[in-house]
Amino acid sequence: MTATFLFGGLIILLLLGVPIAISLGFTSLAFIVVATDDAPVVVAQKLFDTMEHTTLLAIPFFVLSSHFLTSGGVSQRLIDFAKAMVGWMHGGLAMAAVVSCMFFAAISGSSPATVVAIGSIMIPGMVQAGYDKSFAVGTIATAGSLGILIPPSIPMIVYADAVEESVGKLFIAGILPGLFMGAMLLTVTWLYARKKNMPREPWGGWKHLFHAFRRAFWGLLLILIVVGGIYGGVFTPTEAAAVAAVYSALIALFVHRDLDFKGVPHVMLEAAKMTTMLMFIIACAMIFAHVLTEQQLPQQMAQKVIDQDLSPGAFLLMVNVILWFAGDFMEPSAILLILAPLFHPIATSLGVDPIHLGIIMTTNMEVGMITPPVGLNLYVAAGLANMSLGAVTRAALPWMLVLIVALLVITYIPWLSLFLVGVLY
Repeated sequence: MTATFLFGGLIILLLLGVPIAISLGFTSLAFIVVATDDAPVVVAQKLFDTMEHTTLLAIPFFVLSSHFLTSGGVSQRLIDFAKAMVGWMHGGLAMAAVVSCMFFAAISGSSPATVVAIGSIMIPGMVQAGYDKSFAVGTIATAGSLGILIPPSIPMIVYADAVEESVGKLFIAGILPGLFMGAMLLTVTWLYARKKNMPREPWGGWKHLFHAFRRAFWGLLLILIVVGGIYGGVFTPTEAAAVAAVYSALIALFVHRDLDFKGVPHVMLEAAKMTTMLMFIIACAMIFAHVLTEQQLPQQMAQKVIDQDLSPGAFLLMVNVILWFAGDFMEPSAILLILAPLFHPIATSLGVDPIHLGIIMTTNMEVGMITPPVGLNLYVAAGLANMSLGAVTRAALPWMLVLIVALLVITYIPWLSLFLVGVLY
C-alpha cells in the first residue's frame, strides 16, 4: 500500500508534467497527512536538515567553479590542447571534442556544464570543418555526460550523502570507469570516422602541442589540485570544492583575464540559479527518502530480494533495469536519493561492494542524461545546435548503445571500480 501510494502518485504527477521537485515534495506531504500520524511540520524540518549536510556543501562550490571556468576561457584552451593531441587523426575534431569533455568533466563535476562549455565551441567548429551536424551534436551530448562519472562528480556526492559512504573513495573509484568509457567513445568515433573518411587536421608538430599544453596548463592544474589534494589528505572533498571555486575565479580574473570584475555578478547569479534548482530537488528527494525509510520500505525490499535468493549478478541486472526506467523520467540527484537507500542494504547483504554499487548507479545516471524525455544533455545540446529534441535524440542514439555496453562491462567487472580504491585505501 505504501509503495503504491508513493510511487504511483509520483509517476502520475510526472506524467502530468509537474516538475520533479514539486512531485516529490507533494507526494511525500500527501502521504504524511493521509497515511501517518506525523505533523506536516516534518516536511519543513527535513528541508532544513538537508541543507545542514556538509557533504552537500560541495555542490554549490563545484557549480560555481564550473561557471567561472566556462566564462573564463579555460574551455577554449582545453579544446585547443585536445586538438593538438588528436586532431590529426581521422575524425580528429570529434575525438578532440571527447577528450575536451573528459578534461572539463575532471574540473567541473557537472554534465550540463560540460556540454555547454565544450559544445558551444566544438559544434559550430565541427560543422564548419565539414562534419555532419547530427554526428557533431550526438558526440557532444554523449561525451558531455562523462561529467557525471569522472571525478569530481556531483551525483557521486549525492550518493555518498544518501548512504553515508566515503566521497573520496567514490571519486577514486570513478577514475578508471570514466577513462574506460572515454576510451570506448574515442575508439568508436575513430572507427566510424575512418570508415566515412571524415576530415582531419594537419599534425602541428611537438612545438605546437607544447604551446597548447602551456596555454591549458592552469586549467589542467586544477585537476591535480582537486584530485591530488583529496587523496593526499590535504583537504576533504567539500574543502576541495571550495578551493576549486576560488582557484577558478583567480584563473579567470587574473591569469587568463578573459573575465573582468563586471562579469562576476552574472557568473554568481547563474551559479546560484543552478545551485538553487539542484538543492531544491535534493531537499524534496530527501523528504521522499525519509518517508520511505520511516515506512521501512528499504528493509522490506531487501528481505524480499533475499527470500528470492537472487545472485549478485541478477540483482545488479535488476538495478540497471530499474535505473534505466527511472532515468527516463527523473533527474539524477532525485533518483540517487530515492533508490540508493533501497539498493544499498540489499547490495551489502549480497556481498556487492557499496562503492561499486555507487559507480554502477552513477554510470546509469550518465546514460540517463541522453535518454528522453528528461535527458538534460539532450535539451542543452538541442538549444546549442538549434535542433529539435527528436533530432538530437536520434543523433545520440548510436552513442547511447556504446554507453550501455560500457555500463555492462563496468557492472560485471568490479575490478574497474575497486582497483584504485584498494591501492590507495
